[in-house]
Amino acid sequence: MTLKKFLPIVFLLISTFSFAQPSDEKREQIKQLKVAFITTELDLSKDEAEKFWPIYNTFEEKQFEMRHEKMRSFKKRMDKESVDKMSEKEAAALLAQMEDNEEKMLQLRKKLSSDLRPVIGSVKILKLRKAEDDFNRKLIKQIKESKK
Repeated sequence: MTLKKFLPIVFLLISTFSFAQPSDEKREQIKQLKVAFITTELDLSKDEAEKFWPIYNTFEEKQFEMRHEKMRSFKKRMDKESVDKMSEKEAAALLAQMEDNEEKMLQLRKKLSSDLRPVIGSVKILKLRKAEDDFNRKLIKQIKESKK
């Protein structure tokens, strides 16, 4: 990625976390930044983009739901006191639910790959995975730096 393409993304990341905003607004800004970052990294043609984004957005919505809705209920039951008071049977049931959710996340990721393969090919799917990881690392770094 060229420096000219990278600098606007960096400035957007910095400005995103410079101001305190409601979480929905932050989430929307992060989503916009992620779209811009992925678009730049994958260098999608117009035809690819028209097919790619509906598939990817559906994946993101389902992934968000799984992570935030289901995992939130797990986390509520995972504080130290709750875990210490759980019976072995209750702990085994919770662990099974968590493992089931992780398996569903894996299946969702596999479905994304199989749905995208005819649209953008395997090479760009690998670039997508790298772009997602790079974006997340930069986002975490920016959050840490803004808290200093």
